[in-house]
Amino acid sequence: MSFLKITEQPSLYDNLEQMPVRELLEDINREDHKVADAVQRCIPQIEKLVTAIVERMQRGGRIFYMGAGTSGRLGVLDASEIPPTFGMPPERVIGLIAGGDRALRNPVENAEDNAMKGWEELQAHNINTNDTVIGIAASGTTPYVINALHMARQNGILTASICSNPDAPISDEADIAIEMIVGPEFVTGSSRMKSGTGQKMILNMITTTTMIKLGRVKGNRMVNMQLSNQKLVDRGTRMLTEELHLPYEEAKELLLKYGSVKKAIDAYTL
Repeated sequence: MSFLKITEQPSLYDNLEQMPVRELLEDINREDHKVADAVQRCIPQIEKLVTAIVERMQRGGRIFYMGAGTSGRLGVLDASEIPPTFGMPPERVIGLIAGGDRALRNPVENAEDNAMKGWEELQAHNINTNDTVIGIAASGTTPYVINALHMARQNGILTASICSNPDAPISDEADIAIEMIVGPEFVTGSSRMKSGTGQKMILNMITTTTMIKLGRVKGNRMVNMQLSNQKLVDRGTRMLTEELHLPYEEAKELLLKYGSVKKAIDAYTL
């Protein structure tokens, strides 16, 4: 089957510079409506991936996101939100971006074309067979990501991919290939738009569901969140007042003593 690069196909809209602002916004929004449906069609593959990740993380495994440009930034973003949201150590979900931290803010010339760099970075983290490598590339052709997946798979490590083109080269290197087909972008080739939105949704689904299955959520509450500001201290305190039926100040004192809602509940109910 031939590889069709939908991410480079012409936009369904033209003469954008001549459109009034309202029409531009409505047309972008019209295209964005397609993203959730595209993600929904990928749920069977996402389910398979999450199930495999949970088994590995219960054995001490980690998630590694690999990407370049927008895809890399989204992986780093999702990884960075896991410790404050779920209280997991930062080394359990790791985002790697072609070009390193500098590439989070500025393009790094030819970084995504360095096919060997991704695997070298994974090796520096002592990657092993309990880990999972998820390659993110809207085009599905990024050498930095593809070779990292290839080498990881050769070494018995679970690999997955997220892209926006059917039958993309990246899919060939993934044990679980997630092909989220959102169609041409509103601005031709600008995969920071629908493709990026869909990638963010899928990453949210992967890590949130994984953390829930690992026991990092109770009921529907972030009971392991880091108490990094007054808003979160207040939120945690209110969780305790509802769960333990304590006065606010007593709940707050308990929360600050133990450092998390879960630890406070466990200590109080022993």
